Amino acid sequence: MKHTIKVIGIDPGLANTGYGIVEGTGSRLGDYSFGTIRTSSAQVLAARLNHIFSEVCSVLNSEKPDLMVIEDTFSLTEYPKSGIALGKVTGVILLSGARCRVPSIELPSRELKQALTGNGNASKNQIERSVRHLLNSQTPITPSHASDALALAIVGLFRHGDSVASPAPE
Repeated sequence: MKHTIKVIGIDPGLANTGYGIVEGTGSRLGDYSFGTIRTSSAQVLAARLNHIFSEVCSVLNSEKPDLMVIEDTFSLTEYPKSGIALGKVTGVILLSGARCRVPSIELPSRELKQALTGNGNASKNQIERSVRHLLNSQTPITPSHASDALALAIVGLFRHGDSVASPAPE
């Protein structure tokens, strides 16, 4: 008999970090929730990173997920500083997972889009519609950071649910 597991997906961003949590068994989805961690550009970088770290730790401690799936860092040639900032955000998210003893994996955006929609170049709108369909929700899931995070959690559950649901051999 398969056990229900809980997976959190996190879409890192300095201004808005989305998170989505799904519970399920195998390919069957159950309860879900989502939210966004926001920071202000008026704050210094260290304070923003600390806020993201603290909020992610808070969610991990209250939800106790079995797995965390984070969108892998990428950088656009025309915006190299954005990629560096995203790497810093991803670092504090990975650290929060380690501190809270939640195993984590990183998933490239293109791979996520391919797994969820069959199109590695899917738009944010296509991702949101696929997530809504899989969760059997009539209500749009916004903002896009939250629907992307739910997409990460869903793909994590479908791909890795069996490996985290089984107790480790002693």
